[in-house]
Amino acid sequence: MKNVISAPAVAIEQSIHLPSSKSISNRMLIIRALAGSGASIQNLSNSDDTRVLEKALEENSLLIDVGHAGTSMRFLTAYLSTQAGEFELTGSHRMKQRPVGPLVDALKQLGANIVYLENKGCPPLRIVGGGLKGGAIQMDAGISSQFISALMMIGPGVAGGLQIRLRGEVVSATYINMTLALMNRCGAGARFEGKGISIPEAIYSVDEFVVESDWSGASYWYQVAALLPASEIFLPNLTRESLQGDSVLTELFSSLGVISSFSKLGLLIRSSKVALPKLFEYDFTGCPDLVQTCAVTLCALGIHFRFTGTRTLRVKETDRIAALGKELRKVGFVLQDDPAGEWMAWDGSRCEAEQDPLIATYHDHRMAMAFAPLAITLGKVTIDDPGVVSKSYPGYWNDIEKAGFGIIQA
Repeated sequence: MKNVISAPAVAIEQSIHLPSSKSISNRMLIIRALAGSGASIQNLSNSDDTRVLEKALEENSLLIDVGHAGTSMRFLTAYLSTQAGEFELTGSHRMKQRPVGPLVDALKQLGANIVYLENKGCPPLRIVGGGLKGGAIQMDAGISSQFISALMMIGPGVAGGLQIRLRGEVVSATYINMTLALMNRCGAGARFEGKGISIPEAIYSVDEFVVESDWSGASYWYQVAALLPASEIFLPNLTRESLQGDSVLTELFSSLGVISSFSKLGLLIRSSKVALPKLFEYDFTGCPDLVQTCAVTLCALGIHFRFTGTRTLRVKETDRIAALGKELRKVGFVLQDDPAGEWMAWDGSRCEAEQDPLIATYHDHRMAMAFAPLAITLGKVTIDDPGVVSKSYPGYWNDIEKAGFGIIQA
C-alpha cells in the first residue's frame, strides 16, 4: 500500500484534534498497574504502542509480543521483574535488534532473574519476576531515557527504595522529568537533583487522570504552517505548561515564521512572513522525536542546519539518521552525519532528485509523517507503507485530508 499525497490548493484554516500523549499514557498505565488501581485514565492514547501495553497489562499473559513497540518493551521488562511468575517478552525482527542490555544489567543488580533467549543484550527475554531489593545503582545517562524511566517507576515498590546515579551527559532529561512528575503526582516522593535520582519505598495512589494532547503530533502541523504561508491551524488541548519536552516546538518554529498563541481551549499556530535564518543550529538532546520533522522542513525551506544531541536516533524504530539521509537524497538533498550519531547536518549540498520518488518508512511512523508535508514543496509525494502512523497518530491521514491535502491510495 502506498499513499500519493498532493498539496492543498489554498492555505489551511482548520482545527485538528491531535491524539493524546503516548509518553504520558504509557507511563500512567505502568504506574496504575504497579498501584493495583482501577482508576480511570481519560483521553488515553489510541496509538499502537499504548494499545500493546494496555493489552499486556490487562491480560497478564505469560507470553507477550510487543511488535515494534519499543517503549512497551522497556517498561514491561522492568514491570514484569516485579511481578510473581515466569514471562517471555518478545517483539518484531527489528525489536530483536534493539539493545536492552543496560536495563537488564541494572535490574539484575536489584535481584532480577532475566535470561536472553537469542542474542545477548537484546530481546526476546525470559523474566522470572518478584523479589527485587532496592539499593544504589549506576546508569549511563547517555542511553535511552526509557531505561531510566522504567527503573524509576518500579522504584517505590522495591524494598528499601532506589537510588540511581547517572554517569555522563544526561540524554532526554525532559522525559526523566515527565516520569518524575507523574510518579510524584501518585505519591512517590521521588527527587531528581544533579545526576542523582532518589526514590523512597512508597505505595502509589492513583486517582482519575486526564492525558494531555501530544506535542510530537503537533510538530507535523507546525511543519505544514512553515511550508504553507497564511495557514492557521488550531490544536485543542495543548497548554503552555506541558510535561512534554516537545513543547519546545513553539521556540523552534518561531524563527521559521510560525506564531504560537495559547488560549483556554488550546493552541493556534499561524504562518507569518519573517526573514528566514541562513543557518539553524539546535541541540535535540531533550526532544529527539522532532529531528525528522525539523530536518525535512529546513531542507524544504533551503535553510542549512546542524543538529546535535542525535545519538539515540541510531537505535529507534530504525536508524533514523541513516533513513533521513537516504530518503532526503531521493528528493535532492545530501545530508552529512557523524557515524556515532552525535550530529547531523545539511550544508546546502544537492544531488539530482529521483523522478517520482517513493519514500520508504522503515516501520517508522515519524518517517511517514515528516515526509508527507513535502507535497507542499514538491507538488506531490508518495509514502510507502503509510499504515505505520498507527504507532502514534492513527488518524494522521484523515487529518491531513481534512486539511486539504489530496490522498490517492496506490
